[in-house]
Amino acid sequence: MIHFSDRNFNRTLLVSFLFISLLIVTRILYSGTWRYIFIAWNLFLAWLPYLLSAYFKDVKNSAVWKQACLFFCWVLFLPNALYIVTDLIHLRAFTNVPLWYDASLLFAAAFKGIMMAFISIRKAELFLREKFDHKIIKFFVPLMLFMSSFGVYLGRFERWNSWDIFINPIGLGSSIFSSFISPVQNYKVWATTIILTGVFSMLYFFICPLRDQVSHGQNKLPA
Repeated sequence: MIHFSDRNFNRTLLVSFLFISLLIVTRILYSGTWRYIFIAWNLFLAWLPYLLSAYFKDVKNSAVWKQACLFFCWVLFLPNALYIVTDLIHLRAFTNVPLWYDASLLFAAAFKGIMMAFISIRKAELFLREKFDHKIIKFFVPLMLFMSSFGVYLGRFERWNSWDIFINPIGLGSSIFSSFISPVQNYKVWATTIILTGVFSMLYFFICPLRDQVSHGQNKLPA
């Protein structure tokens, strides 16, 4: 077995970010445009829930309000890690950059976002497992993937951001409320959410090493 600690995984994240950054810079120089510079920002947002999840083990014995605040912030930013998958819609053939290059760039960024999201979800699951009954915890991952998929929809199509809950809570709340109060009229919202939930669930439960062997800051991946 090959063991990957948090430090090793963080090192891998750094190397992958440098690689993606190199791809972005190369594209800018080749195309003469800043078209995909937004990927760097989206990767930063995707990294935030992963960063927050690293503190779950540090606050497990802290005051309840500290644990609740950390968990709330993690839930709030989690959709950003999966949102980056939808950047694939920017893939266009009408550009002077080879299509395979842009596809590689977007795929690399999306894959990194997924990996950070899934590991942070697993850490959150382990964190809650010490506090709640197993029968409750088994619904945690599907619920988080569903909520995150809904958040991805709000971000991609409604153009809401995680911080709008503080900046424009009324507008964001109204958008969410209308989706629930009129599900038939907002069928695109739920169709998108359900499809994304299915895709993310398939990936999460298929990548067994992340789900079954991440424990206390250590992953065990098959050799």
